[in-house]
Amino acid sequence: MKENLLIIISTNNVDSILKFPLLYGGVSIPRGYWKRVHIIFWGASIEVAKNDEKVRQKVQDMQKDGVEFSSCIVCAQEYDAVESLEAINIPCNHTGELLNEALQNDKLWATLTV
Repeated sequence: MKENLLIIISTNNVDSILKFPLLYGGVSIPRGYWKRVHIIFWGASIEVAKNDEKVRQKVQDMQKDGVEFSSCIVCAQEYDAVESLEAINIPCNHTGELLNEALQNDKLWATLTV
């Protein structure tokens, strides 16, 4: 049975980010839906994570419950967001590696893209 959830956020729609991936991702560990939740900010969502205070606060609250975050380093550099993201403990790295792992090992990972 799958135990890990990978959510990739690429939209820049703040309302959608708050009301689906961060809402569901935020309750998934406390409610026992998933043992591990990892959320990747990719593309346009990086600018939201950099600039929107509600999203930034939600990320920090979710981290307290064990939700993991990362951001595409190439995109973060393009949005001049590396320092801002790392300030709230969102590592900027080559997220394609984790995505590839999840896609190739669908017995352990469920993957959602927003």
